[in-house]
Amino acid sequence: MLSPESAAVIRATLPAVGGALDDITTRPDVLLGRIAHKHAAVGVTDEQYTIVHKYLFAAIADVLGDAVTPEVAAAWDEVYWLMAGALIAQEARLYLEAQVRPDQPWRRWTVVERREETPDAASILLRPADGAPAPRARAGQYVSVRVRMPDGVHQLRQYSISSAPGDGTRRITVKRVRGEAVPDGEVSNLLLDTVRTGDELTLSAPFGDVVHADRSPADHALRADIHRLVEALPAARSLFWYERPGTEEPTALPGIMSLDDVDLPKDASVYLCGPLPFMRAFRDELLRAGVSARDITYEVFGPDLWLADATG
Repeated sequence: MLSPESAAVIRATLPAVGGALDDITTRPDVLLGRIAHKHAAVGVTDEQYTIVHKYLFAAIADVLGDAVTPEVAAAWDEVYWLMAGALIAQEARLYLEAQVRPDQPWRRWTVVERREETPDAASILLRPADGAPAPRARAGQYVSVRVRMPDGVHQLRQYSISSAPGDGTRRITVKRVRGEAVPDGEVSNLLLDTVRTGDELTLSAPFGDVVHADRSPADHALRADIHRLVEALPAARSLFWYERPGTEEPTALPGIMSLDDVDLPKDASVYLCGPLPFMRAFRDELLRAGVSARDITYEVFGPDLWLADATG
């Protein structure tokens, strides 16, 4: 917790969050959990927080000048190390659970299969190159892929694990990023243009969670896998919404996801996952359709501030 002296200075220097400061400082895990997963996925270490602190506070002093009094500097220094301490603790737990050292987060994996999913997406199946067991993964997690670019610089990107997490392999599905008035995605294009069976890639342990959307059936990677899994469930059916429907999914609905044309049972149990604005809008639709609030379970893709948002 912040000391009373530092809390008073922070309230005075940052009025926009001053009124919510007590809630913020008593719930750092809500705000920082996803940052910790991202840091662990790229091998951030304790020592790097000291380096960030040095240059961040030098920049603050350079930009704000005399406004950074000793009292202000001390208060914000305390805030920084409060947040850093929370992240360091969470990241230490994540590294321990993943059974990796933060200074050695990378492992070589061999490509055992490549499958073209759409014209702009391919699945890459990998197995640990050293023959040792694959680290445990949970549904929805991602791995960092570390590649060396033609100019010699290493780049990192995160890709969701698109296979069941229980076996000794990993499958990632890479979609080509085509720039619109900006450059094409460097790593996605490199992987799709060059990676073949027998190659090796460098991966991190699995971390985090994910949500995803596609605009058309032709762009929808792993669509056949979803149908196969739904068919294996008794009395289950799938329903898709696409901005650009196609003949591949004749029962798909056009446009953004909506309940207007869905016969939804009043006693349905609903599970939502996505960005907060999407889930807030869809939750309102569910309530209007007669679904009880207690039957709606959610997971936020992004900082989980729903409970702290009085408008939710």
